[in-house]
Amino acid sequence: MRPGLAAFPTIIVLAGTLAWRYPGVTGAAQTANAIAFRDVQPSSGLTFILENSPTPGKHLPETMAGGVAAFDYDGDGLSDIFFTTGADMPSLVKDGPRYANRLFRNLGGMRFRDVTAEAGLQGAGYSIGAAVADFDNDGRPDIFVAGVQRNILYRNRGDGTFEDVTAKAGIASDEWSVGAAWLDFDNDGLLDLFVVNYVRLTPGLDSFCGDSARNIRVYCHPRLFDGTANRLYRNLGNGRFEDVSQQSGIAKYKGKGMAVAVADYDGDGLPDLFVTNDKIPNFLFHNLGNGRFEDAAFDAAVALSDTGVEMSAMGTDFRDFDNDGLPDIAITALSGETFPLFRNQGHGLFADVTYGSRMGLLSRNYSGWGVGVIDFDNDGLKDIFTANSHVNDRVEAFEATEYKQHNSVFRNLGAGRFADASAGAGEDFLKEARAHRGCAFADFDGDGRIDVVTSSLGDRPEIWRNVSPPGNTWLILKLRGTVSNRDGIGAVVRTGNQVNHMTTSVGYASSSSYGVHFGAGQRSEVEVEIRWPSGIRQSLHQVKTNQMLQVQEPAAAQGRAASDSRKRR
Repeated sequence: MRPGLAAFPTIIVLAGTLAWRYPGVTGAAQTANAIAFRDVQPSSGLTFILENSPTPGKHLPETMAGGVAAFDYDGDGLSDIFFTTGADMPSLVKDGPRYANRLFRNLGGMRFRDVTAEAGLQGAGYSIGAAVADFDNDGRPDIFVAGVQRNILYRNRGDGTFEDVTAKAGIASDEWSVGAAWLDFDNDGLLDLFVVNYVRLTPGLDSFCGDSARNIRVYCHPRLFDGTANRLYRNLGNGRFEDVSQQSGIAKYKGKGMAVAVADYDGDGLPDLFVTNDKIPNFLFHNLGNGRFEDAAFDAAVALSDTGVEMSAMGTDFRDFDNDGLPDIAITALSGETFPLFRNQGHGLFADVTYGSRMGLLSRNYSGWGVGVIDFDNDGLKDIFTANSHVNDRVEAFEATEYKQHNSVFRNLGAGRFADASAGAGEDFLKEARAHRGCAFADFDGDGRIDVVTSSLGDRPEIWRNVSPPGNTWLILKLRGTVSNRDGIGAVVRTGNQVNHMTTSVGYASSSSYGVHFGAGQRSEVEVEIRWPSGIRQSLHQVKTNQMLQVQEPAAAQGRAASDSRKRR
């Protein structure tokens, strides 16, 4: 236990007593170590309530607020936190300070200070999601805020303030956007923007959904709304973007998008996009390399589950969970639908391993939104965290499930199987039943263990400090592009049998920018290989673990096999 935290309840998350043997992990990491979290929100200074403005009219945006972003906005080496929040309903106007989006600066020691006003990030309209990245390659992370008929792009000035550059950038929108992803789809060194749109929201729509005989009104099913196309904006440089949704082929596909994750699933050096859709088939936008995309979801077997049933697909993460070097797909959905898990088999094909991995059995009673595939116990295997709640606040009148739920942690046991670690989390974890929505991930206290911050409708956030046993080692790489984009987004990193990649698109309506994290088990040093988006390959030898390491991309003239270009941060 860390000093000074004894006043907070400790949540010990156990994954049972099974011990698995798998390559690349040795010693104590072979046993079923505990994953432990402690909610330190009471002393954190995160004085924020997510105002979703619920009304008797049950307007659909009310249940979909709650994006969170974790990123270091001021360059001091500590991850800060940004929350989106709603507005008055149905006017969509932030008519008071309680509706301000909020930025909290990390002061160290898991303490935060509200710097929203001085940063100029109060926002406008009904905000839903956030996506962070350095779009202008000036070394400072910027923020895109997605919302209902109003999106905003903020440029980080570098003096603690942000500038609204939406109009100048050319990305103003009157659609209902839920989230976004930053990626360099054409590998020109400039980050492009993919925006996830949900449905066409008709002004004044006031349909009654629910049980009129019992006068129980609920949020309407998405089938009552027309779907919309997502948007792709190409970064032209000098702060300008071009809408290439039509010519890229993205606009061809009408969906009801909820989340997006980015990975190069077929290993061709081009980033692809997986988009979850609400009660219609998902999209897998395969990057063809000529500025165009095609939906390969049915061909790749990720449009639907193996049963062929459309799901309420919510959040997603696109990461290699089984250490075979290929990014897999994790999805959250509503109770009864399970949390689908698709294993990348290579050659452009995925297999639905939801039940083979035990995730189907373990998650069938949960409803999830945010999700992250992350190694919480640093044993060399990526675990899964989900932020849980049903979409409908009256669901208990119709189904045998709960609206407010506790979060869940699924520990990766190896051999392609998971255990529900939240079941043994203890009374304090289980009683944190809320209307959870977004979640973001970062090492907020710099101890090498990834922490979690969540949002909940009408409630305070939770900030779960990872206090898992510290016996396992770790490595966090902070990438800095020279030829590639400055953030190194799209870089693929290998150490031993583990592969991870740099992305800030994680979960639902949320964004996490903490670098590339690896649990290293009992290893004191590792070999690292990086494939940068530019195609340059870099090798780092005998890298010491238990450190955060800044890695600079070699200049193109240094060739594709540069070695040991690194410096400590």
